[in-house]
Amino acid sequence: MQISCLPISFFKELSTGEMSIGEWARYGKDLGLDGIDISMAFLQNHTPVYLNGVKRELAEAGMTIVMATTYPDFTCGDPAQRKRELAYLVRDIAVCSQLGIRYLRVLAGQNHPDISRGEGVEWAVRNLLAAQEHAARFGVELVYEDHAKPGAWEYIDFSHPTDIFLEIAGRLRGSGIGINYDTGNITAYGDDTLQVLPKVIDQVRTVHVSDMAERGRFSPVVIGTGVTPNRELFRLLRRHGYDGWLCIEEASGTGMEGIQKAVAFTREAWDDACPRASGM
Repeated sequence: MQISCLPISFFKELSTGEMSIGEWARYGKDLGLDGIDISMAFLQNHTPVYLNGVKRELAEAGMTIVMATTYPDFTCGDPAQRKRELAYLVRDIAVCSQLGIRYLRVLAGQNHPDISRGEGVEWAVRNLLAAQEHAARFGVELVYEDHAKPGAWEYIDFSHPTDIFLEIAGRLRGSGIGINYDTGNITAYGDDTLQVLPKVIDQVRTVHVSDMAERGRFSPVVIGTGVTPNRELFRLLRRHGYDGWLCIEEASGTGMEGIQKAVAFTREAWDDACPRASGM
């Protein structure tokens, strides 16, 4: 098991360039992370000079970017916009390849009020599968998430309701697109995340470790202090042989202190979840 972190608490600073990706990499190294995560919104531009500079800073820090998150909106009613969204995602795949990023977190799209469930599912699956063809050529692994709502969107995620997430996940099974299982987002929707994980556990390639203050509301807190049953989820993952990346999504708004606490909790809880041999 290895740990990385997506620092939502520093989203503003990283998106505006007040904090560079290189600085975040150095912080991550000091925290004992095995890698860092970024949002594609953290990249200031896509010029060769800039991207080569990011690669140089990562090398100097001795860190790699494990996962990038992006926000394709394949559930909008405008066919031309859906084509644009696919083109944007293909560009993100190419950038991830250039920066050596293994995983790219993808979404279905927004819950636009003027589309039906059937339309949204079909458009999301069709375009994600189209993007997978490009990802396979570039050596980037797409991971679809049980998401809630990014700040970049007007509406909540189309697949935030658990049954829609599971339908799309089922349609993607065997396609090469995996699952980035967010431990807290199912809690935020009000469902039992311990009941949902077993239904997709064979598809899980990465895990977003998050925590909610209460069930039924998107309410991120310092990881380990909320109601999301992360310890139980870790035990379930370990029983099924999962030993991939735990990508902490730190969104408590408590800065570096929150990240430090999240890293400490995640390491301790994962170690504690190790199956123990029964006594004689």
